[in-house]
Amino acid sequence: QVQLVESGGGSVQAGGSLRLSCAASDNTISRACMAWFRQAPERSREGVASIQTDGDADYADSVKGRFTISKDDAKNSLYLQMNNLKPEDTAMYYCAADRERSVLCRLLVLAAFESWGQGTQVTVSA
Repeated sequence: QVQLVESGGGSVQAGGSLRLSCAASDNTISRACMAWFRQAPERSREGVASIQTDGDADYADSVKGRFTISKDDAKNSLYLQMNNLKPEDTAMYYCAADRERSVLCRLLVLAAFESWGQGTQVTVSA
């Protein structure tokens, strides 16, 4: 079972930027559909962005134009560049892997992902 470790979270003011990283213990990132999810207090976990093995990416409407997902297969790493952050972006952010590379990954369906990190907290103040 691959281990995924997120980092890069923190506290920023609205309009600021953060870059999240997810390090994998093996080469899963190069072979799987990868994604970022987030979960705010008392809310369900929701998909933020996904990226296919060929680099093709999909985004939730709420983050389009502000967030960019990317990966470095050689470094076994996944990234999420977050710009123009808003208070409603405050959440725990998780990276996840779908080795089956199902269509559900592109649709950011929670059940498609079998491997999860522990999360990194992002807090955006007004």
